[in-house]
Amino acid sequence: MKASKAIIKCLEMEGTDVVFGYPGAAMISIYESLRSSKIKHILVRNEQSIVHYASGYARETGKVGVCLVTSGPGATNTITGIATAYLDSIPVVVITGQVDTDLIGTDAFQEADIKGATEPFTKHNYLVKDANDLPRILKEAFYIANSGRKGPVLIDIPKNIQEEKIKFDYEGKVDIRGYNPTLTGHMGQIKRAISRIKASKKPVIYAGGGIISANAQREILEFAEKTGIPVINSLMGIGGFPQDSRLYAGIVGSHGYDYSNEIIGKTDLLITIGARMSNRSTAGFHKLNPNIEFIHVDIDPAEIGKNRGFTLPIVGDAKIILTDLIDKSDEMDFSDWLDEIDKLKGKSESKEEVTKETENFVNPKEIIAYLSEKMDDDACLVADVGQNQIWSAMNFKVVKSRKFMTSGGLGTMAYSIPAAAGVKIGNPKRQVVCVIGDGGIQMCLGELAVIREQNADVKIILLNNGKLGLVREIQEDLYGKGHGSGVDLQYQVKFTKIAEAYNIEGYEVSDLKTFKNVLDKVLKSDQPCLIQCNIDPDTRTL
Repeated sequence: MKASKAIIKCLEMEGTDVVFGYPGAAMISIYESLRSSKIKHILVRNEQSIVHYASGYARETGKVGVCLVTSGPGATNTITGIATAYLDSIPVVVITGQVDTDLIGTDAFQEADIKGATEPFTKHNYLVKDANDLPRILKEAFYIANSGRKGPVLIDIPKNIQEEKIKFDYEGKVDIRGYNPTLTGHMGQIKRAISRIKASKKPVIYAGGGIISANAQREILEFAEKTGIPVINSLMGIGGFPQDSRLYAGIVGSHGYDYSNEIIGKTDLLITIGARMSNRSTAGFHKLNPNIEFIHVDIDPAEIGKNRGFTLPIVGDAKIILTDLIDKSDEMDFSDWLDEIDKLKGKSESKEEVTKETENFVNPKEIIAYLSEKMDDDACLVADVGQNQIWSAMNFKVVKSRKFMTSGGLGTMAYSIPAAAGVKIGNPKRQVVCVIGDGGIQMCLGELAVIREQNADVKIILLNNGKLGLVREIQEDLYGKGHGSGVDLQYQVKFTKIAEAYNIEGYEVSDLKTFKNVLDKVLKSDQPCLIQCNIDPDTRTL
């Protein structure tokens, strides 16, 4: 079998039904083989968006997202997306074309060492030197991407390798020396964790994105309800625990709720599950109880103790460990602690200042709150990066079967539009809304063509304040008001006209009443739409 055909055959056998791609000379053979396959190919408009499409698709379907790009600039354009998927633990396989093997290292036309460039932020990557290794490599790549702590894998395939004839064999188990993720937690550590919980007075579960990656939402809810322990989310953990539960204690970190950070300061036992304890999420940890104990559960042993010391480590899959914790734990009484938390919540809500709507501008917090009120119970909100991300995270309520997605670890602008399209392509029945700022959308305008071409019914809420708002906010916090530098998007773009150029309905609103009327209409439509919401540039995230 021709190697390029074998590549497509491997994808088919892995259950791949969609690939996101951008062809080039170094991928000609693979694309010729793809032409006769039932796998759907979606042509993106810039490789810088391609991994974000695959990321949204993977996060929605649970499958591995697959990308195909050519060598040189095609491959290097994927780097930011790969790093984004790596930090957020999203399973993606990126297949890149490469120049002929005898040209590697000669600075040939469109040659780039993509394997070397991506080694720091891929789970693994390959430069294929023998065509006969391709079936094994493809099988390993999918296994690595979607097992243990999930993440991106890159396969770089020289053009001449794609043309060779091989004996196709895709049978047998994956056996990679040194790669054997621990799934089951040490029972002794689990029993010790139960003892620590029983001895505590004010325990908190800190739930990260690992809960969602492990599909452990049901288990964490059952464990929390059985023990009566409140749950706080990281940004990536939003959606891992229902926000309408009394046990939900908010979002922690530099852009979290004040009361959530205050709760962390009072707890005597922090049970961290599937969270990296990154600097942004732990920004509110500066007033910790000096006698606090840490239980850290993570499938990646490298994360345990990396950013915070621990009292008790448990390595394994969150779903499996939570199941064991449920089995071994008894019903507990932390009612006094929950009453204290209720008072902190109420105190925070009474002090919260509602940003008033100013003339010719609409309040972004009220936009997201109304979105939350009107969207389906199983809708997905995909937020970009910047002020829009924080407004979305803090005002969109994730209840029932809703999902919330964003770029957490790398904080990649222009993530939300391609990721939202990936979600919709992966599940056309799900209602999908994308929230993005006027800075982010100008990095990925071409992807509107994909949304229209694929009839992907994505509703785009564009929060337009003429600024790189979050950067300016940080500048003014450090140097004082009026010290924003290099953040003014001075040329005011008529984004509705751009949407119309792509045959996408466009609306512009400057007050909440108009927004509500437009949104009600848009959500009933089965077509992609864009609503440009003009925001007061002085509106802050908190």
